[in-house]
Amino acid sequence: EVFLPEETRAAAPVDFLQELPSYQSALRRRAAAAGTQERRGAPLGSAGLRGAEARGLEQEGGEPPARPVREYPLSIAEKRRLRDCQQADRKYLSGWKQWKRASSKSLKKALNEVKELSSYLELWRHDIHSIEGKFGTGIQSYFSFLRFLVLLNFIIFILMFSFVTLPSVISKYGIFNSSFAKIPPKNIEPHCTVYKPSGNKGLVYFYTYLKDLLSGTGFLEVTSLFYGYYTIDAAWLSILRYNLPLAYLLATFAYLALSLLWIIKRSVEGFKQNLVHDEDQFQSYCNKVFAGWDFCITDPNAARLKHRSLQYELQTDLEEERLKRKIADRTMKEKLRIYSLRIFINIIVIAVLSGCFYSIYRATVFSQENSNDVNNMNFQANLLVQYLPSMVITLANFIAPQIFSFLIRFEDYSPAFEIRLTLMRCVFVRLANIGVLLFSLWSHISYCATDKCKACGYNYELYPCWESEVGQEMYKLMIFDFIIILSVTLFVDFPRKLLVTHCSCKPVQWCGLQEFGIPDNVLEIIYGQTICWIGTFFSPLLPAIATIKYFIIFYIKKISLIHTRKPAARPIRASSSNFFFLVVLLIGLILAFIPLGISIAYIPSSKACGPFRSFNTSWAVVPDTVLGFPTGLQQVLYGIASEAFAVPFFVIICLVMFYFIALAGAHKRVVEQLREQLAMVRCDLLLCSPKFS
Repeated sequence: EVFLPEETRAAAPVDFLQELPSYQSALRRRAAAAGTQERRGAPLGSAGLRGAEARGLEQEGGEPPARPVREYPLSIAEKRRLRDCQQADRKYLSGWKQWKRASSKSLKKALNEVKELSSYLELWRHDIHSIEGKFGTGIQSYFSFLRFLVLLNFIIFILMFSFVTLPSVISKYGIFNSSFAKIPPKNIEPHCTVYKPSGNKGLVYFYTYLKDLLSGTGFLEVTSLFYGYYTIDAAWLSILRYNLPLAYLLATFAYLALSLLWIIKRSVEGFKQNLVHDEDQFQSYCNKVFAGWDFCITDPNAARLKHRSLQYELQTDLEEERLKRKIADRTMKEKLRIYSLRIFINIIVIAVLSGCFYSIYRATVFSQENSNDVNNMNFQANLLVQYLPSMVITLANFIAPQIFSFLIRFEDYSPAFEIRLTLMRCVFVRLANIGVLLFSLWSHISYCATDKCKACGYNYELYPCWESEVGQEMYKLMIFDFIIILSVTLFVDFPRKLLVTHCSCKPVQWCGLQEFGIPDNVLEIIYGQTICWIGTFFSPLLPAIATIKYFIIFYIKKISLIHTRKPAARPIRASSSNFFFLVVLLIGLILAFIPLGISIAYIPSSKACGPFRSFNTSWAVVPDTVLGFPTGLQQVLYGIASEAFAVPFFVIICLVMFYFIALAGAHKRVVEQLREQLAMVRCDLLLCSPKFS
């Protein structure tokens, strides 16, 4: 028999927990509630005591209850008794407190009804719930993420349309007795202001309209879709003056800030869940065994898939533990061999990336030099030349991930790290390809070999309105990306489904259906969203096209998932996947900041088109607007922008950041102590059980 001394059983963790302020406060409120019940002479059995505790915990000082009675963990009889006690308490409250409690209850009820009604108006609510029931929360997270991008692009479109497009259209057509003003650029050479859009005139063939629709040239170039349309400097609505250049720049900053804040807000919850899941291997194992089942699944095939998924996750954990032991037992010779192999493979990866980047650069240069030579090419050749950079980028996005997936097998990483590293390489190649395209364009835009060109600050002969040219490239990338997604579904997935269903050949059955890979599909739409963020400054209505594109893609992917593809055999958790999606989306947004910042603050704006033709750069409209403010306000703004304000502000921000870091560290240590004490209590309970006696 094992006997524990009394000092051991009176565990220290209990004393520590009882010293917490929250526990002492709960004791005081419980005693106050019990005293009130005794004064009224009500019997207090076990149910009455728990009801008194609930009332004591829910109110203090006559405040309204924090939650309804139905939310307490009590039986029906206890809840009824608690409700009667609460109703009896109202007699002792003043009229003001009774009105306050009733109004608070009515407000909560109204808010709950509004929230419930708004849930029925949620986009694709039934479709996403159906997908969740058949295929689990992992695939459901992808479609929820797609819905988020649809809403984000729609709000960006509303923002740009309301503050940029609508005032321009209203003033140009004289609606609501409005007018506009065009201020000619000052101190600018006349040849810099020449811009003749390639609009269609006279008799035009149908295929010309088709080419213009696919490439953004011709009749689309002179519409409100592109930057060159917004050439007015001010719009007059009655007696109000609307500064369009300033509104254009502020709307750009607004949609970038809105996207950043919304992504951060959504990623906080995913970060917390991801932190909990990845914190402890033993806790992760317990979560898989006792809480790993997805109770939203109703389809038998999805249930079998979930069984295999849990089995795969447990096998992955065991494999990672085996690899950790193997890494610990490696000799110096083995370490030297594996590190040399990894260095060699990373050199190959860099070579593949360099090849992709150089191919995109050469394709862009060739396309820009020959796309304007319409007379010597037919319709198909001209369209091919204009879409050459988009096709090379799409080909690089397809080939490079296949090479990375093959090379990662030889680097001897753990399965989880293999997936993360491959995905990060794929993210880099997709997003960096856009950067190389823009760099290729800007190298041509900024190249000046003559004095006339240097007077303008950019290559005015090839790019009289270079912002519209960049907008057309972003437009072509988005259209071509949508064509590829649609073509893969129609001409690859459906024929493969028919072959697997109706052909019993062993090679066909061995290939099987294409898996619905969640990370690959997410990278696909994040690539398109990055294009939208960059292109919105050069094409203000591009978010509307992105909204329609993602709206159609939702149904394409839904049909593909249900009819032509199968869920991946190695799915990922919804919590970790949501966080990963948002992190990659945040990387794409940060990448979009760089080219937009260079375009706004560094590259000279076009002098022949756009709202900034009277300024050297797009950013120059800000100091020009500040000069029109009163002197006192100017001094305040200049003081905020000076080093005398920036340095102390930065120091204060650093101190606040260090404070929160220290606070987080203290909380982490307290949590670790509480875990250790809970483990001690568990050991004491095990030792005190009859099995050990």
